[in-house]
Amino acid sequence: MIFYFSATGNSRHAAKRVAETTDNRTISITNCLKNGRYDFTAEKTETVGFVFPVYNFGLPVTVTDFIRRLNLNCNESYVFTLVTYGGFSGGASKIIKNLLKSKGIKVSAQFSVRMPDTWTPIYDLSDKEKVAETNRKADVKISRISSQIRKKSKGNFDSRKIPFGDKFCGGYDEMRKTSTLSVSEKCIGCGLCANQCPVDAIEVQNGKPAWVKEKCAMCLGCLHRCPKFAIQRGSKTALHGQYVHK
Repeated sequence: MIFYFSATGNSRHAAKRVAETTDNRTISITNCLKNGRYDFTAEKTETVGFVFPVYNFGLPVTVTDFIRRLNLNCNESYVFTLVTYGGFSGGASKIIKNLLKSKGIKVSAQFSVRMPDTWTPIYDLSDKEKVAETNRKADVKISRISSQIRKKSKGNFDSRKIPFGDKFCGGYDEMRKTSTLSVSEKCIGCGLCANQCPVDAIEVQNGKPAWVKEKCAMCLGCLHRCPKFAIQRGSKTALHGQYVHK
């Protein structure tokens, strides 16, 4: 079983590719959180994986919350983690390994793959060919990782990590403030943002999305999936484009 969290499709794509290659199944962390599903038992020789994006050098709050609630019986399983990142994988691999260890889950291998960075307050995704090239290279890397997982290779194969990277992810909590998000008059009130929000932080009120929680996962899934590009965070996202993995 491969648990994954994905807002715009990068980590979902990676998880699905690995699952196809290793004859495995994928489980959405978002769906587990929404349905209160935390109890799992791996078959005796089943591979267990955790695939998710790096947020501010660390873990998305959705992944942290899920693992803290997780009751997983996988004593004899090969366990791997795979993080997707845009600039650096930071300290995410170290953090997830320690978090799983606290749950009695021993990690056998750790991997990472660079994919388009969807944090558009900083990163520009308007060059579609450049984005496509990043994804082409990512697919090559994912295929190589899938082969290693199929062989049950052990070790830390994480790339672009930062020494003491787990110490630099403290700003994520501040970044999660929903007051930084806004909606323009282009909004058509379709409700897609509310339906897709992994932490149910959005409600449609008077035909427009309203953030009903002070903090969210800040995955920007609402921004990238909005059919009218009506949701923004700050002044730069409108110039940096939208992205959803094909």
